[in-house]
Amino acid sequence: MNFIGNLIWLVFGGLAAALGYVFGGFVLCCTIVGIPFGLQCFKLAGLVLWPFGKKVVPSSGSMGCLSLFCNIIWLLCGGLYTAFIHLIFAAVFFITIIGIPFGRQHLKLMELSFMPFGRQVIY
Repeated sequence: MNFIGNLIWLVFGGLAAALGYVFGGFVLCCTIVGIPFGLQCFKLAGLVLWPFGKKVVPSSGSMGCLSLFCNIIWLLCGGLYTAFIHLIFAAVFFITIIGIPFGRQHLKLMELSFMPFGRQVIY
């Protein structure tokens, strides 16, 4: 079922969203300061591409207060907006019974896009 869910997700917007995150990651990686944020965009792109069957968990090797500092910068520079968009999509998908699994995936994406530093995607 994960494969079918991922295939439907990919056809109906997952590929476009993943390409957007990859493009943003490449733009951020053009500067030395933006490389950590670009890597987080690549992490998000991987999850957006195939979200079914994956989990977001706190990473075991946390960066401590640097992780908190980077998450605050992330929030101020677009993370809050991205998390809000995933919340809106989740609410829209939860209206129908068929859309509930896709709404759950948007809630998972919202969790990661809100504060990606110190989080890890488990397959």
